[in-house]
Amino acid sequence: MALSRINRSAATGTRSRTPDSVSPFSGMCATCEEGCTGLCEIGKSAYRGAEVIYPQPFGLITAASEKDYPIDFSHFNIMGSTVGAYGVPADSEHAVFTAVDLETSVGDANPLKLKLPIVIPGLGSTNVAKRNWDGLAVGAAISGIILTIGENVCGMDDEAVVENGRIVKSPDMEYRIKTYRDWQLEGYGDIVVQFNVEDTNLGVPEYVLTKLGVETVELKWGQGAKDIGGEVKLKTIEKARSMKKKGYIVLPDPEDPESEQAFREGGIREFERHSRLGMVTEEGFADAVKQLREMGAKRVFLKTGAYRPADLARAVKYASDNRIDMLTVDGAGGGTGMSPWRMMNEWGIPTVELCSLTYQYVDYLAKKGKYVPPVVFAGGFTMEDQMFKGFALGAPYVRAIGMARSSLCAAMVGKTIGEKISAGDLPSSLKKYGEKLEEIFYAGVHLRDTYGKDFERMHPGAIGVYTYYQRLAQGLRQLMAGARKFALQYITRDDICALTREAADVSGIAYVTELDKEEAWKILEG
Repeated sequence: MALSRINRSAATGTRSRTPDSVSPFSGMCATCEEGCTGLCEIGKSAYRGAEVIYPQPFGLITAASEKDYPIDFSHFNIMGSTVGAYGVPADSEHAVFTAVDLETSVGDANPLKLKLPIVIPGLGSTNVAKRNWDGLAVGAAISGIILTIGENVCGMDDEAVVENGRIVKSPDMEYRIKTYRDWQLEGYGDIVVQFNVEDTNLGVPEYVLTKLGVETVELKWGQGAKDIGGEVKLKTIEKARSMKKKGYIVLPDPEDPESEQAFREGGIREFERHSRLGMVTEEGFADAVKQLREMGAKRVFLKTGAYRPADLARAVKYASDNRIDMLTVDGAGGGTGMSPWRMMNEWGIPTVELCSLTYQYVDYLAKKGKYVPPVVFAGGFTMEDQMFKGFALGAPYVRAIGMARSSLCAAMVGKTIGEKISAGDLPSSLKKYGEKLEEIFYAGVHLRDTYGKDFERMHPGAIGVYTYYQRLAQGLRQLMAGARKFALQYITRDDICALTREAADVSGIAYVTELDKEEAWKILEG
């Protein structure tokens, strides 16, 4: 079985000339013909070079791995039961799925409540995040969940004021924070600001904590989609030069006369901005956490990516030693669209395997009496069944599931529907539901009744995000009720079974015919 497609993908706008006859090893057409204009990734690279490394059109789409990993969440099934109930009285009047409590919390000294067990991991300086920020921020705020402002936002802000190499004002950052807070559900969720090497060098932590009133921050080691720093495309040479001046790596060099000439003539149409690799040390991490708390941070989070197991062990251990308030572990397979395409497909530990390792590591520390931070799993989660399986794989240490790409999808769809309503251009697939927001969106009437006149100024993208989350919430409640677990803390690892021996071996989850083996025979013998 081929695990990934090579040399062609919708993500890079490439295809095979002979799709029914392709070399499985190289991905090339069985007959590579002279005269072809370069339809495949090799061919397109012959004339567009490094541009083809990235998903296209960059900044307008999101992208995630196409790789068919040997194990995924479909290799597990959720277990139900006919007896008992955890969290409510075990009778048919009380044990109904609407009684399932999905509230959760993260944080040690300063707990942070979430209405739903969802976190939107870092969405930073990419164009697609900025274009859809209103939908994401408002949708997250009214849902009572955590939204994370990702890396490089201040650095990419054209209106930012930098003095002596330190950020003193960023209208974009201020807007992102305010958009969330203006709609924040009282007592739930928070807006989190994430930092990388460049952000720290620019003084972003001090700026948001002391001047913008941010209470929760996140140190970033990486993400599941790539093992290098953040990347974006720059459409003008002026922007490229500005980013280089701020200390970023910019390719090609916008100050090189040859690059300038190529840009003017159209050979180069955009520049790449890259972030530097972080260099983690135990002492340096401890110092960073201490400094953030001294600056006023009430909660300090850590996000790590799909790195090798030793790095995951470092993340777990350092998070424990420094009493980090939330640890996000992001597996390979997800992504939001600014990662090199082949890297997104071919590096890192996939989500199921990474979740399984994380459980082993945090469970080991817990059994030694050590502090274990609230854990968030991320990396390609989109639906309620995957959420349940994520909670079960990491039980009892997982408090929430990270979902960025699917949240962005919901925001973009909501925005598009709003635009089509305004333009009077609804397709028949939408018109059958109605012609107004509260008719087309399943949760529209509820939001209109809840927010009254403010509903008129609610971004359609936010309605899309909220409606999507309510679908997840009901679906998760139904699955949990079937398992007789009426609150998240009652989910256990034996609430799922492995459908393959390989999945059982990797995860430590019981194989389907071995689950409940002793209990079943006791029942039969009784």
